[in-house]
Amino acid sequence: MAENKEMVKVEEKKSWEQALEKESWVAPLVDIYETDDDFYLLAYMPGVKKENVKIKLEDGSLVIMGRINYDEEISRNYILKETETGNFYRKFKISDTINESKIDAHLEDGVLTVRLPKHERIKPKTIEIK
Repeated sequence: MAENKEMVKVEEKKSWEQALEKESWVAPLVDIYETDDDFYLLAYMPGVKKENVKIKLEDGSLVIMGRINYDEEISRNYILKETETGNFYRKFKISDTINESKIDAHLEDGVLTVRLPKHERIKPKTIEIK
């Protein structure tokens, strides 16, 4: 059983690496907004399923990747095509004001929402006058 899990991990890693080398990648459209407590990053990735999203933190950057069914997409006989074909990849430098241990994300209707919580020390505070 453990051997099967290892094979799946190796195949998954290999398939992401192969896709990075052999398939085209485009930057998803992104919106970023701020609340008192958090920053929110919304990445528009139509055609991407939850199991085909990878988010990682590396060297002070947030990397988001989403894979489409690339072979199916490029084999279509388009009459009109106004969008770029490719998997999605985008990298963002993140500030040390972000609490990296509390970042979370979800995907719904082709929109990846990443919540980047602010450290307590930078949240706005109201000081009571005594």
